Amino acid sequence: MTPYLPQNPQDEDRMVENAYQEVLHAYLTSNHRKKVEIIERAFRFAKDAHKGVRRRSGEPYILHPIAVAKIVISELGLGSTSICAALLHDVIEDTEYTREDIEAAFGAKIADIVEGLTKISGGIFGDKASMQAENFRKLLLSMSTDIRVVLIKMADRLHNMRTLGSMRQEKQYKIAGETLYIYAPLAHRLGLFKIKQELEDLAFRYEHPTQYAAIMEKLSETEEHRQRIVEEFVSPVRKMLDDAGFKYEIKARVKSAYSIFNKMQNKNIPFEEIYDVYAVRIIFDNDDDSLEKIRCWQIYTFFTDGHRLHPDRLRDWTSTPKANGYRALHLTAMGPEGKWIEVQIRSRKMDEIAELGYAAHWKYKTGVHEDESELDTWMNTIKDILANPEPNAIDFLDTIKLNLFSTEIYVFTPKGDLITLPSGSTVLDMAFAIHSEVGTHCIAGKINHRLVPLSHRLDSGDQVEIITSESQSPQEEWMKFCHSAKAQNRLRSILRKDHKILAERGKKIFDEILEKEGITPSNQFFSKLLASHHLQNRNDLYIMIANDVLNLSPKELKEMAVNKKSLMKKILRNPFVSKKNADSQKKEPVNRKEVYVLRPDDSTPNYKLDSCCAPVPGDDVFGFVDDDECVVLHKTDCPIALRLKSAYGQRLVATSWGGVAKRFLATISIDGIDRHGILEEITATVSSRMNINIRGLNIAARQEVFHCDLTVQIDTVETVDAICNALKNIKGIKFARRTS
Repeated sequence: MTPYLPQNPQDEDRMVENAYQEVLHAYLTSNHRKKVEIIERAFRFAKDAHKGVRRRSGEPYILHPIAVAKIVISELGLGSTSICAALLHDVIEDTEYTREDIEAAFGAKIADIVEGLTKISGGIFGDKASMQAENFRKLLLSMSTDIRVVLIKMADRLHNMRTLGSMRQEKQYKIAGETLYIYAPLAHRLGLFKIKQELEDLAFRYEHPTQYAAIMEKLSETEEHRQRIVEEFVSPVRKMLDDAGFKYEIKARVKSAYSIFNKMQNKNIPFEEIYDVYAVRIIFDNDDDSLEKIRCWQIYTFFTDGHRLHPDRLRDWTSTPKANGYRALHLTAMGPEGKWIEVQIRSRKMDEIAELGYAAHWKYKTGVHEDESELDTWMNTIKDILANPEPNAIDFLDTIKLNLFSTEIYVFTPKGDLITLPSGSTVLDMAFAIHSEVGTHCIAGKINHRLVPLSHRLDSGDQVEIITSESQSPQEEWMKFCHSAKAQNRLRSILRKDHKILAERGKKIFDEILEKEGITPSNQFFSKLLASHHLQNRNDLYIMIANDVLNLSPKELKEMAVNKKSLMKKILRNPFVSKKNADSQKKEPVNRKEVYVLRPDDSTPNYKLDSCCAPVPGDDVFGFVDDDECVVLHKTDCPIALRLKSAYGQRLVATSWGGVAKRFLATISIDGIDRHGILEEITATVSSRMNINIRGLNIAARQEVFHCDLTVQIDTVETVDAICNALKNIKGIKFARRTS
């Protein structure tokens, strides 16, 4: 992002006015009723309210609401009410004006939306766990009142991401992490495909700048080649469309940088081996809704005439739309040079809904809209979760996240009723989807006259009968079988009630034992007791006692009650130990505002490594400052790190690698065609030629193919890349990639 250069007041006023005129122009060229006067008043009101205030980048603050308003009209296609709310969205929070002032000037509807945006203005996550969950609940409740609240919030987040370059690096990590964790999935769930893709790519750009630049460079290098292949592919179809009298548009779509990166990571393959970088979209004009589906299938036949189709890649979203309202017909066909190319067939209306989701539904709103019932169904699930909120903020967010992805399966009850569930759902998920009582007493399922257990994963098209028993009650292990937010939330709620009863019974038993032995418990007593049995809190202790899992002997309890002072404490209490020396043992707080330089070459490195992702020098990492002011490293794309960035933004610190690293262990996975002497070549290449210490080697061959896991001692991630490249040059080796 180009830094903002201060200008004189007249030039800044002109810049602000020009930015506003762009919003007005976009509105006047839209199909909305022209209510220019109220938009003009909202702009003047906001400009006056934010007068003299600047953003972190140095530019006048009013440019942010104007930019959000421009996204609202140009990219979401919303009308005057939303434009006004976007212009005013920070007024209540950042200025002296109140909701009453907004209502008096612009009416209750605009005031309601601005107030809804103000409630969630601090972002989803605050510094305290309870606030994180509460802010997110406010966002969801605002959605259920007026969907425009969350659509404008998406525009606000998109502009913040576009201007993220003006923020400090640790703030970039926090905002990018929060965006990937909640906002991008939420955009996906609302069908805001364009916004979702841009949010993901921007977050990827700030979290992995090197990989982002490399992928964008490769996409740029291959652009001309891609266009040639796509044009050759669609040429015969174009002629058939013309002959059939279709008015249409053909777009070549490129997979996003973030999607490419994810596929490279998940499948451990290089850029060149991702086959679905290519995609084509056929968008046709349609003036008769009743013919929309027929015309999609007609275009489908044009592809069957001249291309070989992939038998497992046909997706009919015209008959059964996705939960976010998405409708289209997908097929995958063989193109030139043996490239599989995905084709998406849509009407113009389908395309707008596919790109803008419920923002487009708002545009097409005419009374009760068929597509809006899908949103209502989803919002009912959200309200159901909010009615039984999860006390732990991160668990609450994870539960909601389960409901944000619209990868779904469609299953049927014995009577033929359709139930939509998240992909991976089990018999237990379906039982809870039917009714909480059915889920509570579920013992098995029946599919095609075959009994299946609670944990059985369902496939689209399954017709499932749920078998229940009055004697059945929920078990702790059922949590492993739940993949839907509703099932997890209900089950947690039931188990919490059971735990409460057990804990009360266990506490009563425990108190009676202590009283009998004459022990008065202290905090230190409980700390010792919990630590010795590896328990997290007193409730866990009481539950184990109630279940007869834990038997505490009087001798053990008496030993715990003895307050033994450690030798170190005695020394520290010695009057000859100076206060200065004692204080010098305290660790200096880490400065979160500066880049923390990592020293892997020190005798004791100034950081800790977390086992969840095991980063090595050279990896993209960030620091998380723990309670002892130690910097704990995580890879930026580590799943645990994603939650930390979202929930504990104040503890993040930007890092950079410094010094020469000590040796680290890394595992390289090798696949290839087996032949005599290949193991000797692998070891010679790594050990003799590259002078790398091999610490482990496990090789197995099956028929003509072999797999090898090679553990080496290296100093940086660049060394691992060099080893992989050298191994790929050995005849017969097809893949070599770092796996840990």
